[in-house]
Amino acid sequence: MAEAKGLNKPVKLKKELADLLGATELPRTEITKKLWDYIKANKLQTKTENGKPENAGKFIVADAKLLPIFKNTKSKSKSGKVTDLTKLKEGQTINMMQMAAIVGANIEEM
Repeated sequence: MAEAKGLNKPVKLKKELADLLGATELPRTEITKKLWDYIKANKLQTKTENGKPENAGKFIVADAKLLPIFKNTKSKSKSGKVTDLTKLKEGQTINMMQMAAIVGANIEEM
């Protein structure tokens, strides 16, 4: 069987993410799926920035379990855009487009 590569290759999760997802190693695709499962199950989406959770929309509300994961995120994309969530507070929102940066900030390549 071929070795998993790219997004399907297992990566090591940092403690906060491992605690939330109940695993120490997962492929990036599975990490993202499990995060979305958690967000949807707990109705943590909203249509407006810093709005109340309404289970729909492009913003994700940081609850007590997601906050430590989000706060690990401070990165710069190839285009130069900085994603800094280190000062985020519980109840504040992030844009769903920041999910890749969040996943990247909470894993260690193996």
